[in-house]
Amino acid sequence: MTSTTATADTAPVAGAEPHPNQFALLRQRRFAPFFWTQFAGAANDNLFKFAFTVMVTYQLQVAWMPPAMAGLVIGALFILPFLLFSATSGQLADKYDKRRLILFVKWLEIGIMVLAAWGFFRADVPVLLACTFLMGLHSTLFGPVKFAYLPQHLGERELTGGNGMVEMGTFVAILLGQVAGGLIVAIPAIGPQAVGIACIVLAVVGRLVAHSIPASPASAPELRINWNPITETWRNLKLAYGNVVVFRSLLGISWMWFFGAVFLSQFPSFAKEVLHGNAQVASLLLVVFSVGIGVGSLMCELLSRRHVEIGLVPLGAIGMTAFAVDLYFASRGLPAGSEMGLGAFLAVGAHWRVMADLALLSLFAGLYSVPMYALIQLRAQPTHRARIIAANNILNALFMIASSVIAGALLKTGFTIPQIFLAVGVANALVALYIFLLVPEYLLRFTAWVASRIVYRFQVRGDENIPVEGAAVLVCNHVSFVDAVLLMAASPRPITFVMDHRIFRQPVLGWLFRLARAIPIAPQKDDPAVYDAAFERAAQVLKDGDLLAIFPEGGITRDGSLQPFKGGIMKILERAAADGVQPPVVPMALTNLWGSYFSRIEQGGAMVRPFRRGIFNRVGLNVGTPVPAQQAEPAVLQARVAHLLGNKGEKA
Repeated sequence: MTSTTATADTAPVAGAEPHPNQFALLRQRRFAPFFWTQFAGAANDNLFKFAFTVMVTYQLQVAWMPPAMAGLVIGALFILPFLLFSATSGQLADKYDKRRLILFVKWLEIGIMVLAAWGFFRADVPVLLACTFLMGLHSTLFGPVKFAYLPQHLGERELTGGNGMVEMGTFVAILLGQVAGGLIVAIPAIGPQAVGIACIVLAVVGRLVAHSIPASPASAPELRINWNPITETWRNLKLAYGNVVVFRSLLGISWMWFFGAVFLSQFPSFAKEVLHGNAQVASLLLVVFSVGIGVGSLMCELLSRRHVEIGLVPLGAIGMTAFAVDLYFASRGLPAGSEMGLGAFLAVGAHWRVMADLALLSLFAGLYSVPMYALIQLRAQPTHRARIIAANNILNALFMIASSVIAGALLKTGFTIPQIFLAVGVANALVALYIFLLVPEYLLRFTAWVASRIVYRFQVRGDENIPVEGAAVLVCNHVSFVDAVLLMAASPRPITFVMDHRIFRQPVLGWLFRLARAIPIAPQKDDPAVYDAAFERAAQVLKDGDLLAIFPEGGITRDGSLQPFKGGIMKILERAAADGVQPPVVPMALTNLWGSYFSRIEQGGAMVRPFRRGIFNRVGLNVGTPVPAQQAEPAVLQARVAHLLGNKGEKA
C-alpha cells in the first residue's frame, strides 16, 4: 500500500489559524476571496447559458437551430474547450502564480461578457454562440487553478472541508445562475438586455473579489509549455496514469459526472413525460438535486473527522445505486394525467418519494465525489498537480459526452426514462465495485470507517503525531483481531502492517488483510523464509517513505495486559538504517478494547457471543509523540505505550 504523500506544499499558509469547522474558512483570506470568486464565475456561466437557451427556445425563431437542438448545441459548445484546452490550462496553472492566472481569467470573463451583452442587445445568435465557446474556455482555464489552489493553502485536515465548501458553492451558484437567467430573460421588452448587463456586473464583482486572493507561487516555474493540445492531452493522461490510485480516482470522479449528467439532462423530459409536471416542476427537480449535492458535500467534513476519508466513497456509491434504483420503482407506477403546476405536483404524496430519492441520490453523490477530489489533491505531486486536474477535466468531458450519447441511444431503442435511471443505478454498482477492487484502499478505508463509527465509538487522541509525510514506524499494543482496522481509521495515510501469519487464516479478516497487502511474519524457527521475507518487505515500505505498523508483543494479549515487546523492531530499524532511512517510531495505545467481541476474554476466545458488551462500544486510541529511531529500544517503546494506556499497561 504505497503512496505519494503530501509535502509541505499542502500545508496551510503562514499565519493560518485553527478553526472549528469548514464554515470558518469563509472568514479567512486564504479561502474566502477564492470561494466567492469561483462562486461568481459558476453563477455567471449558468446565468448566461440558461438565459441564452431560453431566448433561442421561446423568444427567437432561428431557422438553422430549432428549439429542440438549442440546449444540445449550447451545451456541446461549452464543453468543447475542456477537450481542446484542458491540457494547456493545466501547464499554465503549474508554471505560473495561481493568483495571477485567476486575475487574468477574470479579466477575460469581463471581456467575454461585454461581447455577450452586445449579442443580447442585438439578439445576435452567432455572437452568443461564440461567447458560449469562450465562456467554456474561461472555465477550462479556471478549473486546474481552482483545484490546485486548495492544497496549496489548506492543510490535510482542511482539504475535505474546503472541497466540500467549493462543491456546495458550485452547485448553489449553478442553481442560482439558472434561476436568475430564466427570470431575467423573461422580463417583458428588456429581458435579453438585462441579462447582458447582469452578466457584466457578475464578471466585475468576481474580478473585484479576486483581487484579495493571496499569492500562490508556481509549483513548476521551469516548465516549458507544449502548445500542441493533442500531444499534451495524451501526455497529461499518461502523467495521471503513472499514479495508479490517483488515475483510478480520476476515473471514479468522471464516472460520477457521467452518472449525474444522465439525471440532469433528463429532468425536463422526466418532469413532463413521467411526472406530468410543467417547467416549474423541472426546476424543482434541479433545486432538489443541487441542494442534495450541497448537503452531501458539506457532510463530508463531519463524517471524516476532518481528514481525507476515502472510506466515504463506497458509502456514497452504495447510496447512489440504492436511490437510483428506488427512483425507478417510485416513478414507474405514477398514473397519467394532465400537466400539473408546482402546487398540484406537491399535493400528490407519491411525488414526495421521487423527490426524496433525488435528494438522497445527490447527497450520496456529494459524499462520493468530495473525498476523491481531496485524495487527488493530496496524492498528486505538487509539481504537476494542476496537470493532473486538467487530465481529470478531459476525462470528465469525455464521460459527459458519452452519457449524452448512451442515454440518447437507450431512448431510441425504447427505454423509458425510469428504465434509464435503473440502468445507470445498476451500472454504478458494477463500476464502483470494479474501481474498488482495482484500488483496495477504498474498501479498506470503508471497512475501517464502519468499524470506527458504527461497530465501535472510536475516539482518537494525539493523531497529529502521525506524520503526514515520510517514512515512520507505528508501534501499538495488540488487543484484538481488529486492531489493524482501527489504526487504519485513525491514520490519514495508508499503513502497511506486519502481522502474525496466523491471522491470515481467519475467514473474513484474512481476506481483508491480504487485500491490504499486510506482511505476514512467523517465528524464525517455524518458517525462516516467511520471517526473512517479512523484514525485506518492511524495509522496502520504509524506503518508499510510507507508514509501517507493527505489534511488538508478537501476538494478541490473552489477559488484557501489555506483554513484553520483542526485538523485531530493532531489526526493522537496523535494516532501514542500512538503506539510509531513520524513521521516527510513533507509540500508540488502544484502550477499552479488551473484552469486546473481537478480543479474547479470560473465560473464552475471541469472536464468541457477539453482543457480550452490547453495541456501539466506546474504544480509544492514544498516540504519543514520535521517538527518534536511535532511541527506539523495545523497553523504551513499551514504557511509552504503557504510559499512554494510563494504567501501567494492564487491561487494555
